[in-house]
Amino acid sequence: MFKTLPVAEAVYREESLPASAREYARDTITLGWEERLKTRGRRRSDGGLDLGVSLPRGTVLRAGDRLVIESLRAIVEVVERLEPAFIIEPRGTSEWGLFAYYIGNGHQPLMITERALVCPDVPGVAMLLEYHKIPYVRADVAFTPAAQSGHLVI
Repeated sequence: MFKTLPVAEAVYREESLPASAREYARDTITLGWEERLKTRGRRRSDGGLDLGVSLPRGTVLRAGDRLVIESLRAIVEVVERLEPAFIIEPRGTSEWGLFAYYIGNGHQPLMITERALVCPDVPGVAMLLEYHKIPYVRADVAFTPAAQSGHLVI
């Protein structure tokens, strides 16, 4: 009556794949940022493989991560979906701190790159940026938040 679902319980990078799995069939799974934060659940690969994930709490899947599905003799590589986002390029150290403070205080997800602060286009972000007069441009990017809790860990 119930179909057994193969489950991935660990994340590997190409160089750390078990030797026994290196010749398995390859597939990809394209996930948005919120899906990459979920450590438990049912997924379908881009090629149509049904699988479950049961990963350690706090795992964040990133581009290039691999899930090994032993029972299917398959490796599924994570691809980060491009999603609408706000790109903020602070013009100095005080703007970096101030803009990050406003975004964090608004409990909005934040990604930090070498050149910009990036927020996903989710409800409330546009209003927060406009209220604080934070200049931004819109773009589609692969977004990965700095921390799951919404607070930066330094």
